[in-house]
Amino acid sequence: MRSFLCFFVRWGIGFILAVFVSACRKSSPPLEIAQLVKTTTVDVHQGDFSVTYPGILKAASDVKLSFRVAGPIHKIWVKEGQYVQKGALLAQLDPRDYTLQYEAAAAGYKQVKGETDRIIELYRTNSVSENDYDKAVAAQKQAWALYHARLNALEDTKLKAPFSGYIQKKYFSGYEIVNQGVPVLSMIDDDYLEVNADIPAGDFIRSGDFLDYRLKVDVYPDTLFALEFVEMNQQANFNQLFQARFRLKRSKDVLLAPGMSASVTIHYKPADEKLSVIPISALVEENGHSYVWRVEGSDRKIVRKSPVEVYRVLKDGTVIVSAGVQAGDVIVSAGVNALKEGQEIRILPPASGSNVGHLL
Repeated sequence: MRSFLCFFVRWGIGFILAVFVSACRKSSPPLEIAQLVKTTTVDVHQGDFSVTYPGILKAASDVKLSFRVAGPIHKIWVKEGQYVQKGALLAQLDPRDYTLQYEAAAAGYKQVKGETDRIIELYRTNSVSENDYDKAVAAQKQAWALYHARLNALEDTKLKAPFSGYIQKKYFSGYEIVNQGVPVLSMIDDDYLEVNADIPAGDFIRSGDFLDYRLKVDVYPDTLFALEFVEMNQQANFNQLFQARFRLKRSKDVLLAPGMSASVTIHYKPADEKLSVIPISALVEENGHSYVWRVEGSDRKIVRKSPVEVYRVLKDGTVIVSAGVQAGDVIVSAGVNALKEGQEIRILPPASGSNVGHLL
């Protein structure tokens, strides 16, 4: 009986203590520890900025050359890889038939001109009617047009270089018959090179802010070449990119060739609005919108979520923003995903330059 009574007393005391401890836990507020974060101060974006896109050098004019008339090829005077001057004879058709046609047209024009000139002279003395005069003028013009057409056809049996450059490829050899407009040779321009760059929509809409353009070729990493802007496509491709064309003047001191890898740097003038620079690690993305955690308070520091408008993401790990923050604001730059509105924070002190590893 006594053992039962002792057990009951001990059980009762334990139950009371458990209830007391539970009540104490419920009444005391949860312990919150200030989140340790890294902060940064928002800077003003100064001056212009630039973006760089990859590209490949190509011939400014890679032209396929063809005859304007048909016929058998008499001879091709050049070889692949040969350099030719503008106006040089590259290839020639057999001119036999075109020579005969020209000579017949020349003789016919000479005869018609002699006859019509007499009628025109008689008309000036009122010796022939106006109708005869009109027929004579029309006949002379028709003969003149045929004569010059045959002369041009004879001249078109010669294929000449439209510019100075290199013969890229030969598509035919001698004695083969070709139709008009069929490519016989291809040439590349020796004076200029081109480079194309695919521009995203964000740069396309600000193309009016372009200042200048520079090219860096992989084989000359320490040299910047000035580029000339040619044009930009007004319709995006499948990847929503707009192709921009640039032209590079060849230099005799630097050997550049089509196919070399390069990069195009576009410099922009600053926009009208005030721009700020923040690290990309400070951004929080929610439902398609961008935010930062702004630090408020003096002694007890808390964070407030602030929406920002991203102007451009740069390749150096920073972001240019056009609204939402201003120079001098303190924002969280690391640990942003573990925060909540109004949460108290502790700022991580900057690393010491003389006490590396905090060993002293």
